[in-house]
Amino acid sequence: MASSLFWAVTSVLLAAFCAQAPAFTNIQTNVCKWCDYSSPICEGNVCYSNCSLNSFCLLSEEICVAIWKQNNGSVSVRTLCHHPQDAVDNIMISNYSSTECVMVPQPTEEGALFICGCVNAHECNDKLIFEKGSNGLLKLQSKDVLPVVVISLLPPFLVAVIATMAFYLYRTRQSEKQPKHRGPKRTQYQSLDMPEGHARGGSPNDYRGKPVAVNREALADSSTTCGNSLNHNMEQLPIQLEEVVGKGRFAEVWRARLIHSSTGQYETVAVKIFPAVEYNSWQSERTVFSDASLRHENVVQFVSAEERMGRTGSPQREYWLIMAYHGMGNLQDFLAHHVLSWAELHAMAGSVARGLAHLHSDFSPSGAPKVPVAHRDLKSSNIVVKNLRECALCDFGLALRLDLSLTVDDFANSGQVGTARYMAPEVLESRVNLEDPEAFKQMDVYSLALVLWEMVSRCDAIGGCSTLSFVANDTGIDSGL
Repeated sequence: MASSLFWAVTSVLLAAFCAQAPAFTNIQTNVCKWCDYSSPICEGNVCYSNCSLNSFCLLSEEICVAIWKQNNGSVSVRTLCHHPQDAVDNIMISNYSSTECVMVPQPTEEGALFICGCVNAHECNDKLIFEKGSNGLLKLQSKDVLPVVVISLLPPFLVAVIATMAFYLYRTRQSEKQPKHRGPKRTQYQSLDMPEGHARGGSPNDYRGKPVAVNREALADSSTTCGNSLNHNMEQLPIQLEEVVGKGRFAEVWRARLIHSSTGQYETVAVKIFPAVEYNSWQSERTVFSDASLRHENVVQFVSAEERMGRTGSPQREYWLIMAYHGMGNLQDFLAHHVLSWAELHAMAGSVARGLAHLHSDFSPSGAPKVPVAHRDLKSSNIVVKNLRECALCDFGLALRLDLSLTVDDFANSGQVGTARYMAPEVLESRVNLEDPEAFKQMDVYSLALVLWEMVSRCDAIGGCSTLSFVANDTGIDSGL
């Protein structure tokens, strides 16, 4: 009897649960991608949001939404759950019954804006489908458009070919007009270069003359004359190379002697030697140095720029930049072996800041107008230590003159350059405002802050200091404490 009663009650409960089951199956919410900002990945006419977050919508009526924006060359996607009866970013979603997120263009005053809505498919707002030709970043795929593109590009291509040929012929004729005695005059001082066996570790007694103090005023005067134009017929400076003191991606730096032929005495200078393949790097740095208004006590002093034949009889030319020499080396190596006092930190950090302020300034210390310069590769290895209270900026191979005549395209074509360890976030994310030259100065200020952090980390003013180790490569610098 008890067994019969138990099964009767169980049957009633199962029947009640089955009757309620349809009600539970009707309760459903969408699972959507949910990121305020992500960078999409596109292929053909399909983009993926590249969002790693998702969420269940709170209400069953909510749909999955994706908003695609393009502004100043950067593209971003916002994904979320949203009630279709409400506006999102002042836009009403018109079509949201599909399981696919088909992008619909929206009117906007700047850039491009697309929006889509979808339901009944998990994370349906991850895959964004564009109509062919609607997305400005997508490749042209219509066979009907290709002939039009080819025809439209043909005239400028022909103009470019003709201009290139004309320039080549002009340069060829100019080289034929050079005087025949030009070659010997350029090699007049090659015998002053040190023999290969004495390139390192030579004794001071092996050289004529004796060290003398560098005449800063004389160097400053010569930098104005030699730096503003490279005269191929001008006699080269009598330089005697001694030892390699640094080497980078584009050039190597030598300690050298600038011989005074009249007295036999010499001054120690630094010579930055570029191989023939790095002519453009030499030309860029020479252009920056050629501006006489760049001269400043916290910018390395420029002496001359020269074009020479190879030191070992090679037909390949070399390109030299001759600058003042500072035997204490660069700031990165100096900090690795020295601990700063508070007074030294205050003085050296201030000199670095003054040097950068001079680069960025519209006026020279005398009040004369000058073109601001963005360094774009400011780091401790590009700063030389003059003494325990003063530093100077160097290595302007990636510097950019912020001339008002430059256009947005000129700034864009200058490229994303520098060392990744010291790059500002907007540079790494390609979000630089190319319409504002001040943005390039702001990048330098960010790099300056990291240099100051390195210096503070090696100061014992608070009773201790960090041990910094740096590993440099072509893509950037990783640091560890």
